Amino acid sequence: MGYLEGFNWDAIKKDLQQGLEKSMEAVKQGAVVMQKKAGELTEEGKRQYKVLRLKAKIHDTITDLGAKTYLLMSGSKAKNPALDSGVKEIVARIQDLEAQIKVLEGTSTAVHTNAHRKARKKVSKKK
Repeated sequence: MGYLEGFNWDAIKKDLQQGLEKSMEAVKQGAVVMQKKAGELTEEGKRQYKVLRLKAKIHDTITDLGAKTYLLMSGSKAKNPALDSGVKEIVARIQDLEAQIKVLEGTSTAVHTNAHRKARKKVSKKK
């Protein structure tokens, strides 16, 4: 086995250790990137869940609006639903929920949401 004696085993060992260290560093960096990305995906999932929950609330509130409108119009003295404070309050709630969705989706500002809250408070004070 004379051909093995010509190898510089210390240099090979050093090269292998350097390669292993570089590989371990790359794995560590990859793990950090994966952890960060997982956190981002988790936040995105939470945001999407909040949007879905708000849309479900809008659906329920629209159902309430339809019921209120029906009651106003089906009586012997039909009333204009647009003039009813209860209808206005429900519409304000829907607008507030829509504004919250826009904020979560990044298509609006929080100022818009606050304006809807103020409008809703004004309507509920008139009752």
